[in-house]
Amino acid sequence: MRIFLTKRAEKNYLSIKEFITNKWGISVAEAFERKATDFFDLLENYPEIGVVEVDDKQIRGFQLTKQTRVFYRIKGERIIILTFFDVRQHPNKKLQ
Repeated sequence: MRIFLTKRAEKNYLSIKEFITNKWGISVAEAFERKATDFFDLLENYPEIGVVEVDDKQIRGFQLTKQTRVFYRIKGERIIILTFFDVRQHPNKKLQ
């Protein structure tokens, strides 16, 4: 399986990484990036690791860090990362 990021997911990822860099420094941002990369490697081998969040659309969620949840969907041989979500936001904003 191959992983693809939507433009929204890329934007959210870069925004979170920039925030981490500004708030806590490059080493913490690099640790976040390693965690994301490790998750993608795991996801390629175990695509159903995430919990189904939206049943009718088969959107799955995975808690990447204490503050960040990743939402994705499996379509054929592709895993589409929909968004990175800061869980400190209002839950209704999850998949908007």
